[in-house]
Amino acid sequence: MASLVLPGGAATGIGSLPGTDIVEAQRIVLGELPDLPHLPELPARGPGADMIGRGAAFLVDLPVELYAARWRVASRGGRDLRVARDFLDRDLDTLTEQASEYEGLVKIQAVGPWTLAASLDLPVGGALLHDPGAARDLAGSLAEGLRAHVQNVRARLPHATVLLQLDEPSLPAVLAGHIPTESGFGVLRPVENTTARDALGELITAVEAPVVVHCCAADVPFAVLREAGAAAVSIDLSLVTDLDGLGEWLDAGLGLFAGVQAAAPATMAESIRGVWRKLGFPLEQMSGQVVVTPPCGLAGTAQSQVVKVLTACREAAHQLVG
Repeated sequence: MASLVLPGGAATGIGSLPGTDIVEAQRIVLGELPDLPHLPELPARGPGADMIGRGAAFLVDLPVELYAARWRVASRGGRDLRVARDFLDRDLDTLTEQASEYEGLVKIQAVGPWTLAASLDLPVGGALLHDPGAARDLAGSLAEGLRAHVQNVRARLPHATVLLQLDEPSLPAVLAGHIPTESGFGVLRPVENTTARDALGELITAVEAPVVVHCCAADVPFAVLREAGAAAVSIDLSLVTDLDGLGEWLDAGLGLFAGVQAAAPATMAESIRGVWRKLGFPLEQMSGQVVVTPPCGLAGTAQSQVVKVLTACREAAHQLVG
């Protein structure tokens, strides 16, 4: 597990923003989140800019295509995959142009192996997750692609420390056996915790960078993520019911990206302090372990509200210091 040192009183975004202008989106992120900026994702640009299309662009020797509005494994990559990679290249070029001299922690995002396996179809139909061998191959392919991605970003931002965020919104459903079959009348068998842990752990080891796992669900599998070697977890603080699991996570000295709804910064900060007090940790420990974020991506937020949301996160984070 690569170590992670968080800047005190930092805020960041989950990833997605509204709109289609990557130059403006990156400018906003660097301006509003100077202590922990991220590479924005703009799914409004269409297929290939979405979470699954972008994730597929990282796969090595595993081409994909769009079919009936879903991504599936293909015999060879075509226009859809080229579009996804073109979006990624343009976004990275923009990050390089605006932040090549940036010093500090910078975050990049990619869909995790289990959410991708639950969302990507086999050529014959049905989620790739249905085939354990294919799911293993997918995880290995993604690990190889993300290792190269991290190295690419490091070369572009030589003064920065790269943090990789894995988006795993479907992981709890994968573990619980709640992913529907193609017909919708059944569900796929659950993936064992140890299997999920091992695939995540191999990916985290491969990328040679600290990893934060984003999971905006009530049943975040803290133990699986901790044993896999994640350096931080990103959650919607209002949804979490497993306070014991969260307490064990924090007691291990790991990072918490605390997602809170935009409000007055003092209110946001107090909601985080409230959980911290309930868990029994000293408040002075908080600023070194906590980063303030929105609860989830902002793709569905009105463009006029994005700056207000990010500003509120930044000001709330500043109030956690001291």
